[in-house]
Amino acid sequence: MATLSPSLSLLLFARLSALIVAVLVLIWALVFKTSFIPRSPSQEDLIYAVLHPICMVIGFILISGEAILVHRWLPGSRNLKKSVHLCLQGVALASGIFGIWTKFHSQDGVVANFYSLHSWMGLICVSLFGFQWLMGFLSFWHKGEVRAIRVRILPWHVFVGLYTYGLAVVTAETGLLEKLTFLQTNGNVLKYCRESMIVNSIGLGLALLSGIVILAAASPKHQTPQTKVIYSNGKHLS
Repeated sequence: MATLSPSLSLLLFARLSALIVAVLVLIWALVFKTSFIPRSPSQEDLIYAVLHPICMVIGFILISGEAILVHRWLPGSRNLKKSVHLCLQGVALASGIFGIWTKFHSQDGVVANFYSLHSWMGLICVSLFGFQWLMGFLSFWHKGEVRAIRVRILPWHVFVGLYTYGLAVVTAETGLLEKLTFLQTNGNVLKYCRESMIVNSIGLGLALLSGIVILAAASPKHQTPQTKVIYSNGKHLS
């Protein structure tokens, strides 16, 4: 009986964790919609309130995590990996921008929503993510870039990418805690109920998923003779 390789098992575990988180987020946002009713009775505001966790968790965190896995483990040429990675990160960035906009479009304005650690971290995270995406495009996708520059930037690109991904997960955790605390303090949700269990499960799922994605990104890949790097007299021969 054939057994899965450790890398393939890690990828399957990561995608299964992401699927579970996505299902839990959809259940929370669509089944428990009453928890997202804003002060305004507008149906449009309710829709935007529900879209915020969907865009930020599924659209921003899960897709950006998948982009990291694709760039690291997708079979095929480097150009294919980079193009898929860039497209997925672009979708994640668009979801993050729209997710933040859903909180700032209301009549209360930007200042009224920019008061908590969660909101500060969210703006910083999406801004950093946008800068990272732009630098990745210019440094790694643009054909006119000098290879030496790309080689120097690569470690920083990897570090900032993983840091931003981790920051996004931490920001989501603070948002879940903030939302659940408000609901419990106002008496809208009990401490021991299905909604509280779902929100806490989303937080645990995100913590588990982030660890798997970062581990998969940091794990060494098996090198074939065609992909090994050979050095002679201090010069790269490829």
